[in-house]
Amino acid sequence: MKQIFLLIPILLGSSLLISDDLSVPNSSGISNGFYKNGVINWNDIPYALPPIGELRWKAPQKIAKNNEFIKPKDNNFCIQKPSGMGGSESSGDEFFSGSEDCLYLDIKAPKFKSDKLLPVMFWIHGGGNTSGLKDIYDFSKMVRKHDVIVVTINYRLGPFGWFTHPSIQSLQNDNDKSSNFGTLDIIAALEWVKFNISLFGGNPNNVTIFGESAGGHNVFSLLASKKAKGLFHKAISQSGYTTSISSEKAYRQEEPSPTSDHTSWKIVNKILVKAKLSPQTDLSNIELRKILKELDARDFFIHYSDRPSYQEIPLLTADGIVVPFDGLKKALADKNHVNIVPTTAGSNKDEVKLWLASAEYFVGLKYSFFGSLLGVPRVALKDEAAFELFNSYRSRAWKIRGVDNPLRSLASIGNNELYAYRYDWDDHRKWPVANFKKLIGAAHATEIPLLTGNNKLVGDYGFLIYPKGPSKFFTSKNMMSFWANFAKTGKPGTSSNKQEWTKYNGLDEMESNFMVLDNRKNLKMNKDQNSFKSLINDLYYEKDITDLEKCVVLLQMLTFVGDDLYDDYVNFYPGNCNRRDAENFLRANASFIDY
Repeated sequence: MKQIFLLIPILLGSSLLISDDLSVPNSSGISNGFYKNGVINWNDIPYALPPIGELRWKAPQKIAKNNEFIKPKDNNFCIQKPSGMGGSESSGDEFFSGSEDCLYLDIKAPKFKSDKLLPVMFWIHGGGNTSGLKDIYDFSKMVRKHDVIVVTINYRLGPFGWFTHPSIQSLQNDNDKSSNFGTLDIIAALEWVKFNISLFGGNPNNVTIFGESAGGHNVFSLLASKKAKGLFHKAISQSGYTTSISSEKAYRQEEPSPTSDHTSWKIVNKILVKAKLSPQTDLSNIELRKILKELDARDFFIHYSDRPSYQEIPLLTADGIVVPFDGLKKALADKNHVNIVPTTAGSNKDEVKLWLASAEYFVGLKYSFFGSLLGVPRVALKDEAAFELFNSYRSRAWKIRGVDNPLRSLASIGNNELYAYRYDWDDHRKWPVANFKKLIGAAHATEIPLLTGNNKLVGDYGFLIYPKGPSKFFTSKNMMSFWANFAKTGKPGTSSNKQEWTKYNGLDEMESNFMVLDNRKNLKMNKDQNSFKSLINDLYYEKDITDLEKCVVLLQMLTFVGDDLYDDYVNFYPGNCNRRDAENFLRANASFIDY
C-alpha cells in the first residue's frame, strides 16, 4: 500500500500524461495525444508508406486509411552519419544511423481548444539534407505562448533522398522519375497536413513553411515547385540557399568538382568492384536496378559516409519534375514556376563561425595547469584578425546568396510581401575555456534555441553557451512573436521596443533593408548594399590576411552555399588568383578539432 501512495504523486506530477480524450482518428490511423511542456503532443504519425524494398528511390506512397492505433516509434529518423550534436547517435556503427522507415511527423497544439482553427507552422529541419531529425526541435513554448500549431517532420536524406541513375529513373514513371525523393517527402507531408490538420485544430488554409539551413533551402525549393502549389500560404527561410545540380552532373561528371567524387556513376562503380561484379558498362539498367534495390542500406551508404569536408553529395536536382530544368536559383525569378506567397528570408551575422571555430587552421587547444588536471582545454584563436575576416566575407556572401538574391528574384516577378532579417544576437558566455561570444557569435543555427525558447538543439552544451538573462529573453520573445505574427497575418509586426519590421525593398543591387534580430539596444531596422562585386573589391585591399588567403576566401564566397559562380566573378578581383591553388589550400587545411 505504501508503494501505491508513493506512486500517486509521481504520476500526478509527471510532465507526460496520456488522455483518451486526445485520441485523434486520421488518415494514418488513430493517434494518441499526451500533455507535455504545457501543450498537446501527437508523435510519430506516419505520413507515407515506409520507402523500403521496391519503394526505395520512389515518390512517397499514401497510406491506406485504417483504424489502428499509431504506436510510438523510437529513433525513427532517416539514414545519416551519426552525430552527437545532430541527435542521431548510432548503436555501434561509426558511419551509419537511422532507418529507411522514417517518414513520420509530430504535431504540437495548445492545451486549450480554440473556437476557430489555428495557424499551422510546418518546420523543415536542417543538416545539409544529409543529416537531422524532427525530434531535436521542441516548439512547445511558441505553441503555448502564441496559439499556433507546429508540425515537425522527417524526410529522406543524402543518397536515399536525392539519387540520379538511369537504372532508377529510366525504368520508372510520373513522380517516380524524379531524383528529388526527399523534396517529394516534404510535399507528401504537406499534403497529409492539408487533409488531416483540421482534426488536430489546425487551419489547412493557413500553413506557414519554415526551416533553417537545408530546411531554408527546402523552403526555396517548395516556392519554386509546382508540385507544392496550394499546400502552403507563407514561407520563412532561415539561412537558406539555392544550390541545385543538373541530372547529368548528378549522374556523371568529367571535370573535377566538389560533387564529382560522389556522382551515382562513381558510387555504383565502387559498389560493383566491392561485390566483384561486372563493370557498369557491361550491365543493363534492369540488372543494375536489381543490384541497387536489393543492396543493404549500410552497404550502400558506406560509400557516401567517409568523405573529406571539401567533397559534397549531389542533392537537389533540376529534374524538370519537382525542380525546373533551369535550376532553383533561376526558377525563383520565373513567375511560371513560383508559388507567390508572403516570404521572409534571413541569415546570421556570423554564419560560418560554426565551422571556422573548429578548424585547426584557426583554433587550437591549450591547457592551463588546472585545465590539465581536469582534462578541460582552453580554445584559443591562432589569428583573430584572419578568423574575423574569413567569417565576415563569407557570412556577407551567404546573405547575398540566401537572402538578397532570392528576395530580389521574387520581387522581380511581382511578390511585394517580402521581409528580410539578419540575426546578430551574440551575448554568449565568456568562460575560462573559451570566449563563446567571440568564438561562436551569431553563428549558423544559433538562432534556433532563441526561436524555440529552449536549448534542446545544443543539448549538454546549452549552459556553456546560452546565459539566462534579459538579453536572451528579450530577443527570444520578439523572435517568437515575429514568426507567429507572420504565420497569422503575413506580416511580422512590431517588436516590444516599438520597432516595426517593414517590407524588403532591394531590387537589383540597390540598398536593401532588413530587421536586425538582437538585444533591446540593437533590435531595429537596418540596411546595406553588399554585392559580390563590392565584396570582391574590398577583399583585395584587406591587410590582415595573405594574398593566398584572399584567394581562398574568394573561392569560398563564390562556390560555397549556392551554385558555382567562380568563373562569373573572378575577373572582378583586382589581383591574381588561381583556383587550383585555393583548392589545394583547402585540402591541406581540412582538419577539424573534435570537441
